[in-house]
Amino acid sequence: MAKLAQNFAKYLIHAKMQAKGLVERPDVIGAVFGQTEGLLGSDLDLRELQRTGRIGRIEVDVKSNKGRAFADIIIPSSLDAAETSLIAASLETIEKVGPCDATIEVSNVEDVRSQKRKYVIDRAKAILAAMMEAGVPDSQTLSETIKESVRTAEITTYKGLSCGPDIMSSDEIIIVEGRADVINLLKNGIRNVVASEGSKVPDALIELTKEKITTAFLDGDRGGELDLKKLMTIAEIEYVARAEEGKEVEELTKKQIFKALREKVPVDQARAEAKRESLSRGSSERVNAPAQDSEELEEAQESSADKEAFRPLLEELTGTRAAYLVDRNMQVMTKVPLSELSNALDEYQRAYGIIFDGKVNQSLVDMAIQRKIAVIVGTGYKERVTKGNITVFTEEDFV
Repeated sequence: MAKLAQNFAKYLIHAKMQAKGLVERPDVIGAVFGQTEGLLGSDLDLRELQRTGRIGRIEVDVKSNKGRAFADIIIPSSLDAAETSLIAASLETIEKVGPCDATIEVSNVEDVRSQKRKYVIDRAKAILAAMMEAGVPDSQTLSETIKESVRTAEITTYKGLSCGPDIMSSDEIIIVEGRADVINLLKNGIRNVVASEGSKVPDALIELTKEKITTAFLDGDRGGELDLKKLMTIAEIEYVARAEEGKEVEELTKKQIFKALREKVPVDQARAEAKRESLSRGSSERVNAPAQDSEELEEAQESSADKEAFRPLLEELTGTRAAYLVDRNMQVMTKVPLSELSNALDEYQRAYGIIFDGKVNQSLVDMAIQRKIAVIVGTGYKERVTKGNITVFTEEDFV
């Protein structure tokens, strides 16, 4: 009859053998089977137990030293604890291994399941700790996440301008600078918002301000001041709200947004404050500096002259998707495709200005700052940019 598959071992019997002479592994295994045969009856005969898979393969590691043999014996058992103990005790009745006198002593019976239980407990602790660290979001958090997702998806357009869904149905509207500002306000439940999107206020937005009570919600930086001046000049604004100093509308939290809108002021008050600030700044400059020094005046005059020199160069490039690099004397150093502009700047390290057929973006400004370019001239703005110490001209400046 074929040997049955070994069952899962519950216990491991560990025993040590000492023999007064040299023996080998088959001698030890033969002694285990031969000298325990019939000792515990047919039900606990090792050969039958191994055949049925209740006793596993016997492992024997034999070593010799000074004419003596020593062995470690391991016997896997799937019997119960009492039967396994009987098998272990029967090993100690062996008196001969091969031709040599020998003794076998059981060192311990290891419960394999206790090791697995220890592993399971340790692993369960690790899994529980990871679950507690990650945390389970409460119902309020889940609700807010869903609402925010829905609100963000509500962004629409009004004659090409990003806006909220209530821009036409509401009697009041809020003007912000860009699409990111609209998304932030929508996330926080403000749906009557529209973006001006660009340096030039669109005619559609100007007409809309004539029909609605309008609040200009501006960034808390220098750019916000410029946007306010522009809107007050050409649009009908009733109120002005400002983000915290140094912050943009798209960065504000819900609490900061509603605080800014609560503290909005009438446009006349905002205009008066801007005028006082301008006068104060001008007075301070006159007190702190005896006018401008001659070098600053020269720079201002040169900037004005440069502006006029750039106009024909920009007109030449219209439709070419190319760029000129010019030196300090307004002489063209090279003309390159826009795709090769970065490499050209590395080659012409003394370039003073970039004139190109395209819209100015932050990436180009950063590249110019890194290479110490003084002036950029383009057809317009692709996005709002932080200029640093670079002068930027667009087609609007030549009108």
